[in-house]
Amino acid sequence: MSASVLGNNTPWSEVHTLLIPAYLETLAMVGIVMVFVIAIGGATGVVLYNTSEFGLFPRRRFNLVFGWFANIGRSLPFLVLMAAIIPFTRLITGTTIGIKAAIVPMIIAGTPFFARLVENALRDLPKEVNAVGLVSCGSPLQIIVKAQLSEALPSVIAAITLNTISMIEYSAIAGTIGAGGIGYLAVLYGYQRFDHNIMISTIIILILSIQIVQWIGDRLVRKTSH
Repeated sequence: MSASVLGNNTPWSEVHTLLIPAYLETLAMVGIVMVFVIAIGGATGVVLYNTSEFGLFPRRRFNLVFGWFANIGRSLPFLVLMAAIIPFTRLITGTTIGIKAAIVPMIIAGTPFFARLVENALRDLPKEVNAVGLVSCGSPLQIIVKAQLSEALPSVIAAITLNTISMIEYSAIAGTIGAGGIGYLAVLYGYQRFDHNIMISTIIILILSIQIVQWIGDRLVRKTSH
């Protein structure tokens, strides 16, 4: 690494050599996490809704217990959650630093949040949606996929957008445990080395990323609304 990079301020001409690899790490983190969040959280949200009094197979006691577990991940600030599950993270990944170590708490934090968003999206549907599916003799799976999720698609997309933005923010926080990505770059250079050029660059790239995600999400919501 050149001496100029080790100084207090990285020259603007060299900022991209640090910023681009860090940004790609952030994209990888958020992408992997969102795959698990959408799959697990989406299924959890569907179960929460359909075991409630509004769903296809109401199970009040199960819904209360399952909902309580779903709330645990939302109860702690992300930084506290990362610290609290360090032994579990080490068990799963074999390490407590790096991208692997960040992915585990990010999934645990993002899944219940997305599940509740999906549950709320389904609750906002007209009661006639389930009724029409039942009258049409559809199976529970058909009603869930072709009626509930199909009608709630704009709200689900909005939920994915919101959750993706949260995961970008969480990935920045994960930089405090050496997870890599934009957050780690900001901590290592912007904070510890007082590198203002790197700090300004990371702030700008995070703001732009969130704006782009929100713009894409809003367009998809408008396109799928009917």
